[in-house]
Amino acid sequence: MNERAWLVSARFDLWVFLAPALVALGLVLAAPALSPEGELSMPMWLIAIVFVDVAHVWTTIYRTYLDPTELKRRPGLYTLTPLSLYAVGVIAYTSSPLGFWRALAYLAVWHFVRQQYGFLALYRRRAQETGAFDRWLDTATIYGVTIFPLLYWHAHLPRRFQWFLQGDFIADLVSPGLIQLLWPVYFGLMGTFVVRQVIRWSTERVFLPGKIVLVATTAACWGTGIIFTNSDYAFTLTNVLIHGVPYFAIVFLYGRRQSGPSSRFLHWLYSGAHVAVFIGLVWLLAFGEEYAWDRLIWHDHGALFPGPAIELGRRLEALLVPLLALPQATHYVLDAFIWKTARRDNPALATALRFE
Repeated sequence: MNERAWLVSARFDLWVFLAPALVALGLVLAAPALSPEGELSMPMWLIAIVFVDVAHVWTTIYRTYLDPTELKRRPGLYTLTPLSLYAVGVIAYTSSPLGFWRALAYLAVWHFVRQQYGFLALYRRRAQETGAFDRWLDTATIYGVTIFPLLYWHAHLPRRFQWFLQGDFIADLVSPGLIQLLWPVYFGLMGTFVVRQVIRWSTERVFLPGKIVLVATTAACWGTGIIFTNSDYAFTLTNVLIHGVPYFAIVFLYGRRQSGPSSRFLHWLYSGAHVAVFIGLVWLLAFGEEYAWDRLIWHDHGALFPGPAIELGRRLEALLVPLLALPQATHYVLDAFIWKTARRDNPALATALRFE
């Protein structure tokens, strides 16, 4: 099999993209025993939300603010992005707290959709695929299996899960009638994608298992977590595991394969012996962030985050909430730049993932 059929290798790709999906789907199947009420237990919440979802956000600093070469290459982007987001966040929250959370929720949703497309773009770039039809079909399929579940969610509000808080998605934005019209498109795209892969193998001997695994796991997890189940437990596991785990792996792979160390610290960090430090640092940052959220804002995990629950006034809250949300908002925006596949956009990435 052509080595370009995988993003890195069969072993890497299957562990990074397939295994998290199988774990998530397996845990959903075990839901009657593990979560009969459809809610995450405290240990599972800590693992999925804090140590996967929140922690993967913080790994962005390895690609940006802790990388002197990258920071020097685009200083305006890395300076203005957090400053602008914080200013806009304060204005939005002061005007309407719900409006703030609604805007952040839709930014987050689009980021999650775009990350699956971004992984697909990495696969296509690695395989050097240039055919117009396959590009169209791949793109339409990955967007179809992510956007349709979101439309279904909007058409069936309220659900027993939400993105950040109840009401952050706009009710009555999508009619159930539209969903009925789109069901054939949803299944049709997936069916056409499968048939196209069979045809490419039978006529051209082209088989790209990595890309197929990515599309299949995305469809299975987004469909299961949003459409075919209705619990916070199922939604969270199918949502965050296939999003956060691959991100950890790609960031670490990028760092390991850089042509030269950007700093002595990163050179030390990316050695195989220090992967625990790579993970541990962002775990500490994620735990600290969630500690602040809980004691200052949410007050719902006191057993995990001991200490006094501090009640903030509206003005102080308007300054603090956008600040606590800044790591994730910055992550959402910067991801649109740091993973672009063209060499002119990210020359070090093209080298690290061996696109050429």
